[in-house]
Amino acid sequence: MATTPDSTAAAPASPVATLRLASMDAYRGFVMFLMMAEVLHLGRVAENLQALGTPSALWDFLSHHQDHVDWVGCVLHDMIQPSFSFLVGVALPFSIASRLARGQAPVRLWLHALARSVILVMLGVALRSTGAGQTNWTFEDTLSQIGLGYPFLFLLGFATRRTQWVAFAILLVGYWAAFALYPVVPGFDYASVGVSADWLREHGHTGFAAHWQKNSNFAWAGDRVILNWFPRAKPWTYNGGGYSTLSFIPTLATMVFGLLAGSVIRDARPARDKLRWLVIAGILGLASGWLLGVLGICPVVKRIWTPSWVLFSGGWCCLFLAFFYGVIDVAQRGAWSFPLRVIGMNSIAAYCMAHLFDGFIGKNLRTHLGQDFFAFAGKTYEPFVHGAAVLFVLWLILYWMYRRKLFLRI
Repeated sequence: MATTPDSTAAAPASPVATLRLASMDAYRGFVMFLMMAEVLHLGRVAENLQALGTPSALWDFLSHHQDHVDWVGCVLHDMIQPSFSFLVGVALPFSIASRLARGQAPVRLWLHALARSVILVMLGVALRSTGAGQTNWTFEDTLSQIGLGYPFLFLLGFATRRTQWVAFAILLVGYWAAFALYPVVPGFDYASVGVSADWLREHGHTGFAAHWQKNSNFAWAGDRVILNWFPRAKPWTYNGGGYSTLSFIPTLATMVFGLLAGSVIRDARPARDKLRWLVIAGILGLASGWLLGVLGICPVVKRIWTPSWVLFSGGWCCLFLAFFYGVIDVAQRGAWSFPLRVIGMNSIAAYCMAHLFDGFIGKNLRTHLGQDFFAFAGKTYEPFVHGAAVLFVLWLILYWMYRRKLFLRI
């Protein structure tokens, strides 16, 4: 693979090589906002209204989309991780071109990529270990999954688009085959891996789709080996949510999908052609992922990142990117997105703050403003009002960093 790509590669020499797309920052900011907005506790407000006998269709809808589906399917909140992963791929052609334009040698680029991979993995481990008695050696979170796949993505960043498409297909088909060939054990003791009979009745798979059953599949078997290499209080047997380390493989496919989209946006074709590509890719991704699930060939499950989920969620990512790119960068109607871009330009800082600071800020707001201060809108809506105040403080911190050009980079 050449370090100076040709016209079909991800990082061709062009005048737009070092441009920063506002739409990418806005989309990334939107994704981080969805994660940070968990402090709004929309589900608690919906529960409060139901307890009063006055359920609200609006609050129920908002609550539904601020949670994750139990297994098959997708809500807005499920799009956080695939969007973040997809955008890593979208940004890579711009990053490579910018570094090459600054005269950085290939060895330096590779060292940076490897260092970034290690930092992302270890940062994910550190955030999951906060408050724990010992290091929590698991790798299913967003940062660790991206870190595990990033060196391979970086390698593909110098490849031709044909090679990238071939790699994308191999990742999907190969991972599907690994699950399909892993045996379904008759009479498997699901209770021993945290899967209740009620859960199986409501969410379990039958027939060929049973190869993707929770905590009895290929990736779960891999974790029973991988995660027990690391020190822990007791042997690892299962993840309560069904998440797995090996999901980094199809997550890499999601990032490659983003890499392809980023290459299209960065090339010299007219903007309307770029938008057309994103929309068509989005529709095809949605349709193919949905069809694979409906036919029972591969269920659409985010928690184990099935190949059908790569296609389905990747389709949504393309459509989201088409919206932000079309409105902000093409139509030049981006003033409304400034609050999102403040978040998106410091996405790693936002990610860490959402995991580490929200409780601290929330507690101190009550301490200094009064324990019942946020009940002025009524006890029913207190969790939302208090969360909105926490979210605003988090945004102000990011705005302060933005004004002072303090950006946390990896």
